[in-house]
Amino acid sequence: MTIFDIFCDESAHLEHDGLPWMALGAVWCPHEKTREIAIRVREIKARHGFAHEAEVKWSKVSPAGRHLYTALFDYFMDDDDLHFRAVMVDKRVHTAARNGGDHDAWYYAIYFDLIEPLLVPDGRFRIYLDIKDTRSQEKVRALHSVLCGSQLDFDRRIVERVQQVRSHEVAQIQLADLLLGAVTYANRGLVGNSAKVAFVNRLRERTGLQLTRSTLLREPKVNIYFWKPRSERT
Repeated sequence: MTIFDIFCDESAHLEHDGLPWMALGAVWCPHEKTREIAIRVREIKARHGFAHEAEVKWSKVSPAGRHLYTALFDYFMDDDDLHFRAVMVDKRVHTAARNGGDHDAWYYAIYFDLIEPLLVPDGRFRIYLDIKDTRSQEKVRALHSVLCGSQLDFDRRIVERVQQVRSHEVAQIQLADLLLGAVTYANRGLVGNSAKVAFVNRLRERTGLQLTRSTLLREPKVNIYFWKPRSERT
């Protein structure tokens, strides 16, 4: 069995933050490539004058660092071992209250919709979530159980682990943050940051995607799903 590492990030996941889109994203790769990818990201940072411990984040994208972020995106696109999936949720339409549950439970149900399509019976998976708060470990365990149940993986041979990590220590979560930020920026219709606009345009150019509608479920490189409650899915 091939072992895969899945690295997850989120944006605007709070219930009352006033932002229209909640977004969850995942970058995944074969486990045997995880360290090599982290090294390559550090090398790209160094080549553009950034310390290797400097955290890559969409919120930091600016004209001064534009070449670094373009280089990181091009590396993601050119490396066949790296893949990205995003789930976009319009909070103006879908809320926890409207879907019959509390916000945290709803949040992890959407995490399930992010990850479950990536699981295959002939693979093994290690899933890493950007740490949210000190109280979220119980729901992380619940997410692990539900993912295992969906695969009839009662001895956890398929979904080996679901654990929290700190994003500033994990290159792949930083890539997820960058890509997720770009998809969210495109859907919010923002144009105020020239470096972010250029990044979104490059993402569109290299993928051929408009970023504002779902891709095919098995789109392998950049996969986007605009979330609906299960009752509304066909």
